Amino acid sequence: MLRVDDVHLYYGAAVALRGVSLQARQGEVTCVLGRNGVGKTSLLRSITGMHATRSGKIEWEGEDITALPAYERARRGIATVPQGRDIFPLLSVRENLATGFGLLPRNKRKVPDAVFDLFPVLAKMLDRQGGDLSGGQQQQLAIARALVTRPRLLVLDEPTEGIQPSIIKDIGTIISLLRSQGDMAIVLVEQYFDFAFALADYVAVMDKGKIVLSGRTEELVADQVRSHIAI
Repeated sequence: MLRVDDVHLYYGAAVALRGVSLQARQGEVTCVLGRNGVGKTSLLRSITGMHATRSGKIEWEGEDITALPAYERARRGIATVPQGRDIFPLLSVRENLATGFGLLPRNKRKVPDAVFDLFPVLAKMLDRQGGDLSGGQQQQLAIARALVTRPRLLVLDEPTEGIQPSIIKDIGTIISLLRSQGDMAIVLVEQYFDFAFALADYVAVMDKGKIVLSGRTEELVADQVRSHIAI
């Protein structure tokens, strides 16, 4: 569904991505691993259109989307859960979820029941401000908001960062459930090795703006992958 081909990305004169290539397939979790500052978030920003690439090509469902702005990619079914969650702290949970309606036709501007099946805690907190939620609850809200848009590609940037172990386990279960439905490709950026490796169908390890190791999970040696991301 997604093909990233030889992408280079710069911030001014600083090189963030150096010829990165990656694929993400429907019904699979593609996990991008690496230490801080190696280009993982820059790769996601190139995929979602949040930062323009210098060269290379990004294809989505057979269409070249390299030059498309972020909102056009969102309309084509690409949703992102950014690092740090970026919910609206002064809006209610209900209003945060409704921010995903802008991409949808009027007759579909409602939160799917499946979202509350995945995140029952949110159904009990619809009128609470987003800023009053715990970090784990805010992360669930951020994922739920992305799912409101009915994405076919879900991009998650370090969803386990700064949240308690019980919520990490819940998020892993939710990602597995979304994959099992078979109609979505998932790209997951993580530093938490055990969480990522248990979920991934395909792993790409980044260092200094490049992919230095990649393959299907069953083909990779866990210790070899871990050695590339150890601090």
